[in-house]
Amino acid sequence: MSLIHLAVALDGAGWHPAASRESSAVPANELFSGRYWLDQVRRAEAGLLDFVTIEDGFALAPEGPDGPEAAVRARLDASLIAARVAPVTRNIGLVPTVTTAHTEPFHVSKTIATLDYASTGRAGWRVQIGAVEAETPLFGRRRPADPDIPALFEEAADHVEVVRRLWDSWEDDAEIRDAASGRFIDRDKLHYIDFTGSRFSVRGPSITPRPPQGQPLVVALAHASIPYAFAARSADVALITPHTVEAIPGIVQEIRAAQAEAGRGDERLLVFGEFVVFLDEDPAAAIARKERLDEVAGTPYRSDAPVFVGSPGALADQLAGWSEAGLDGFRLRPGTVPRDLAAITDRVVPELQARGLFRRSYEADTLRGLLGFERPANRYAVTA
Repeated sequence: MSLIHLAVALDGAGWHPAASRESSAVPANELFSGRYWLDQVRRAEAGLLDFVTIEDGFALAPEGPDGPEAAVRARLDASLIAARVAPVTRNIGLVPTVTTAHTEPFHVSKTIATLDYASTGRAGWRVQIGAVEAETPLFGRRRPADPDIPALFEEAADHVEVVRRLWDSWEDDAEIRDAASGRFIDRDKLHYIDFTGSRFSVRGPSITPRPPQGQPLVVALAHASIPYAFAARSADVALITPHTVEAIPGIVQEIRAAQAEAGRGDERLLVFGEFVVFLDEDPAAAIARKERLDEVAGTPYRSDAPVFVGSPGALADQLAGWSEAGLDGFRLRPGTVPRDLAAITDRVVPELQARGLFRRSYEADTLRGLLGFERPANRYAVTA
């Protein structure tokens, strides 16, 4: 069996809405400090994980059962968090969430390219459509949410395509930096992308040189056929949420078929499964902790992804079995941080290593390298 890739999804104090009320949680005000995020990413890196994703969005989180003061409803900007931790980490990939509904592709291309420079080749982008209905009133320059889901994903695909073209709009050797002649760039190696779609008309080029990875990795979460097709067309890593092992082969097959239909059949595309995890050596303690948090939240916790409550060893068993069903890796969502994140790095990882299923050291210094991707050729240099 191939080695399992492993990532974690960081979202404030954890994925449970009452996570900030857990006894092991940091004080709520510390969630808005650079130190908190650096500590969590360093913990993930110590566990040799492939990458962390950082959640983001424009709408406030829902109120808690005791009113708005009882829940952490605010968040920091995911891309800026990643930029903060990039210079003081060395190997782990940094993948902030950036929504497409209210952001411009030009700005996203600059942001992720800059993060790739700051991290020396460890940046990625988790594409998110966004809670459009809740977010639209915050901007006031876009019509109300379009109920046409295919149209929203078509817009997202155009968004990704524009960003990818802008990353390639500078050839790798476009910078001359010749002081004697006064030439900084070779103008013939900067390219207009000339993209025209239903939502965007972008000429380019970017003002940021091609990122160190050439193309930072694009990650997309998908739950059904339309987002499966989007991930197959636009992403390098597809995150899926099957609730049974029996569902995995069919989903993977659907994604592979959509990938071939999109003309990407010969390209590398990884498929990761998702779990929200509540971990304790004593499974009964993990169950009791989740139930206690559910009581604080006023409702049992539900998720788009399967919820695993139990021991690290049992989770390792499940990851191994689901990997055999066709998954390349997993993104784990800690129910509470730092407790469940520590259980992943300190207990689940050693369990997988003991079975020969996870790395014992970092074998590459870029995110593309960690996930087995080559640095791609520049599309414009190839056709020039």
